[in-house]
Amino acid sequence: MSLRYEALTGAAIGPVIDGLADLRIRVFRDWPYLYDGDLTYERGYLAVYRDNPRAIVAAAFDGDRLVGAATGLPMVDADPEFRAAFDNTDYDPEQVFYCAESVLLPAYRGQGAGHRFFDLREDQARALGLSHAAFCSVQRASDHPARPEGYRPLDGFWRKRGYAPLRGVVAQFTWRDIGEDAETAKPLQVWMRPL
Repeated sequence: MSLRYEALTGAAIGPVIDGLADLRIRVFRDWPYLYDGDLTYERGYLAVYRDNPRAIVAAAFDGDRLVGAATGLPMVDADPEFRAAFDNTDYDPEQVFYCAESVLLPAYRGQGAGHRFFDLREDQARALGLSHAAFCSVQRASDHPARPEGYRPLDGFWRKRGYAPLRGVVAQFTWRDIGEDAETAKPLQVWMRPL
């Protein structure tokens, strides 16, 4: 399967919002997110990318079908939860690009999409004159009952890309897990690299 990649910005993001929302709901149901999402929330959440000329959606298509995507925008435009993680650091939020979610259908994994997603977002960050890129990874207990047997985190992939976890820099995001009645806060480790 050969994928076609596009770096979408501004109005070009609008046509993929529903497809991206669907991908987020489907992919984030799996470990470690366990996210119980809905389309109405997703459309509202993703509007920030469509409405921000500095944001990007790195889209992966199989033919005309959206099968994966990764989002990003300057940290100063990102979720308050992510920005708050930097409150007690020496990093200038004006210089950090937030590589937000990456979602890809399982059948397309292992073919280089992860690298391409980071390449396109880091290119956007450089084009904006930013000096660092950062993202968050969900932290779950190693003995969590939903953890799949043999699960391997993506830490090795991220380190090969030059990212490292920032010691003590943790964002808190809230969502409802599958099977839960209420939203709860989840810790997300912040990783960063210079560009």
